[in-house]
Amino acid sequence: MVLQKGRAASQHLRQTRIAECLIGDETGTVLFTARNDQELMKPGNTVILRNAKIDMFKGSMRLAVDKWGRIEVTEPANFIVKEDNNLSLVEYELVNVVEVEAGMNTND
Repeated sequence: MVLQKGRAASQHLRQTRIAECLIGDETGTVLFTARNDQELMKPGNTVILRNAKIDMFKGSMRLAVDKWGRIEVTEPANFIVKEDNNLSLVEYELVNVVEVEAGMNTND
């Protein structure tokens, strides 16, 4: 369900319109980056996202649909959005993991 919709930011080099919307379900909320689909993302609309993916932006998650994705407005939801669990507010840090060769003792 769409909870909030930000203003669309235009990019002059490309003809892409982008707006961030707060969307959620019974498990929590996340920011959704709507590209050229702002008219579907009205507060109160229930939407189905097909081929959605998580993009990382400045250490936080954003949900988006890929080039094969679709956004569909559907019947109103019959659940209560868990607004106190915004996954986009969690900050992540990229950590490089060094693989240890098999058979090496790391306690030396």
